[in-house]
Amino acid sequence: MSAYKDQDQDPRINGIKTKISVVPNFPKPGIMFQDITTLLLDHKAFKDTIDLFVERYKGKNISVVAGIEARGFIFGPPIALAIGAKFVPLRKPKKLPGEVVSVKYDLEYGSDCLEMQVGAIKPGERALVVDDLIATGGTLCAAMDLLGHAGAEIVECACVIELPDLKGRERLNDKPLYILVESH
Repeated sequence: MSAYKDQDQDPRINGIKTKISVVPNFPKPGIMFQDITTLLLDHKAFKDTIDLFVERYKGKNISVVAGIEARGFIFGPPIALAIGAKFVPLRKPKKLPGEVVSVKYDLEYGSDCLEMQVGAIKPGERALVVDDLIATGGTLCAAMDLLGHAGAEIVECACVIELPDLKGRERLNDKPLYILVESH
């Protein structure tokens, strides 16, 4: 599901899209980086982004919002607070104290690892995974693997931006993905 397809019905979508900058050759040559900083600098566009997600997830009995480091930490907590869920950070290696579980994954420009504290998720909890962007889908798949190993039911993944040319949606094994805007 994609909110951008409904942009004619909801003017907030176009307002959000116009506030996302594209930075060529960052962080590596050939990458067209989708910079959400300009979105965050516009309080109305930022609020509209959060509001659209909250409107979608309020009343869906989601008990966990899992945010992917680092930009998932920007969008995840306000969504979690608004829908009455706890926020669980999914972090880069060696950033969490105590016992952690981890999963390695490939990115569109390298590889990485995500970690979650043991006990952060209880079996049967309904989880929403939040990040700013889906490209190849590797990060979202890693997040779903972490939550799934803990026994969570993944309700949906939510991203502000999708890069559909990289076909990340196809890697999600039919898990629902909700995005606000596409970038080509």
